Amino acid sequence: MAHGEATGASGPAVELESVGKTYGRGAGEVTALRGLTIAFGRGTFTAVMGPSGAGKSTFLHCAAGLDRPTSGSVRLGGTDLAALDEAQLTMLRRERVGFVFQAYNLLDSLTVAENITLPLLLAGEPAEPARLDRVARRVGIADRLGHRPAQLSGGQQQRVAIARALVTRPEVIFADEPTGALDSRTGRQVLALLREVVDRDGDTVVMVTHDPVAASFAQRVVFLADGAFAEVLESPTPERVAARMTRLEEW
Repeated sequence: MAHGEATGASGPAVELESVGKTYGRGAGEVTALRGLTIAFGRGTFTAVMGPSGAGKSTFLHCAAGLDRPTSGSVRLGGTDLAALDEAQLTMLRRERVGFVFQAYNLLDSLTVAENITLPLLLAGEPAEPARLDRVARRVGIADRLGHRPAQLSGGQQQRVAIARALVTRPEVIFADEPTGALDSRTGRQVLALLREVVDRDGDTVVMVTHDPVAASFAQRVVFLADGAFAEVLESPTPERVAARMTRLEEW
């Protein structure tokens, strides 16, 4: 079993095997990931943490198909990303992966409904009203569909971003510091929503965070250090996560 794996009946949603990533050459070469082997089961919520420079962002970019590793393999639902050309990789990200970022990444000129259904439009799929209504209700913004992002609070905007990530029914949702721009109360509401889509609907969420409180909403926390797997913590609490982080930073 790969590090940190919680395997569902149909195998992992995402699997990295011996993944390495280097930037630059010669004296300027920087190694961001070192032989990282890790898997994420379907229907699980995993937080990924580590000290500054541990390789968290590089991990997310490689796992989500945003960047290609220098060595090793990344598989999404059994599909080897290395076997795909750029057009196929773009299509995979559009149809099979959802993204939630710290900065929401909504288009100000579009309504909430248009922002949510944008991935469907880009994929050439019909934006069925029932599908939009269902996902909007799931995240609690069904009464805001005609609004523009500027008319919403930060928490509401992040709910729109989560709805946009869910609308294509992705195999995995990658969240990058999803509560970084929110106050603590609103952040907890957004994290509870992410946990809910896992527990209630069986979605898969992989979240990069530096916040022990945010990590405690996950079912498990995978720790990276110096670009490699360090350890995994099941059923995390903020206190236990903070203690592990302190130890890793000292190490």
